[in-house]
Amino acid sequence: MKLTATALLAASVSMTAGFAAAETLNIQTSFNAGDFSTQYLTENWLPKIGEMTGGRIEIVLTPNGSVVPAKETPEAVAAGVLDGDFTSVNYFSGLEPAYAILGDLISGYDTPQQMLGFCKDGGGEAMMQKAADSVTGGEVHVIACGPYSREALPARTPIRTFEDLVGKKIRSPEGLAAAVFEAAGASPVSIPFSEVFGALEKGIVDAADASAYVNNDATGLHDVAPYPLYPGIHSMPSMQFTLNKEKWESLSAEDQTALRTWWYDAMYAMAEEVAKQDAELAARDDAGDKIEVIDWAQEDRDQLREVARQQWEEYAKKSELAKEALDANIAYMTEIGLFK
Repeated sequence: MKLTATALLAASVSMTAGFAAAETLNIQTSFNAGDFSTQYLTENWLPKIGEMTGGRIEIVLTPNGSVVPAKETPEAVAAGVLDGDFTSVNYFSGLEPAYAILGDLISGYDTPQQMLGFCKDGGGEAMMQKAADSVTGGEVHVIACGPYSREALPARTPIRTFEDLVGKKIRSPEGLAAAVFEAAGASPVSIPFSEVFGALEKGIVDAADASAYVNNDATGLHDVAPYPLYPGIHSMPSMQFTLNKEKWESLSAEDQTALRTWWYDAMYAMAEEVAKQDAELAARDDAGDKIEVIDWAQEDRDQLREVARQQWEEYAKKSELAKEALDANIAYMTEIGLFK
């Protein structure tokens, strides 16, 4: 009996030591609490961190703005207020113009997987690190980056070709997206996301830069904009995954590798799941008589990309780092056949 008690005590001490050694990383995201992405990651991918690191690391994801506003996460991570962030870098374009290029090369990539490839294998991580260094003084380590979804474009009236953009009023964020739509002949209108439904319903805009098809469906946009362009022709916001530099350097090389692998595995899986749900909903809607899903021909997509490229180059003049970021993207896009 005494031996058994001793063994139990040893096991208890061992387990306690194991738990004490676990590192909990508090990561703020730019997702809202009820988003599909938050639920998907929490249910399917957060448990895998422990498995991939032998229980040494766990991650807690907190929603958009839970500690600091999304645009302030680089400084918060640098100061150690947050351990890291999982944020759309479009929020940081006011800090450094390169983030607009790295965050969403409007009408650039055809799929999230292509842009994830740029980050993972085509120099995107290094560019994101340079941008982070420029605004945080080197106190933030960029682990990985890339998007997980391609946004659709809900429209009140059919926009079947590149030429059909002419004269259309399109809700768009200010900046690079607005510049691209304007160069294509459309009239960009700056409207908060919360007002998109009403603007479409009242005809204030003809179409809207909104979200992924699954999200547009959930918010009822297709009830007032029954001609969605899918797959989309414009936005594909890139996320970054970072840690405070000191926190990063305290991890073993094995765990550093595991974190990067975990994030890319999660993003590729989430991109697949979002694409699957988008495709199923689009097929369902197209089979009915209330919604017409419009898929642009490749020549129309290529035409918009060429127009967009001129705007990328104009925007890239805003800083040396923005120019370097654009050059890196174009080199990779040429390598994978998006440019001849």
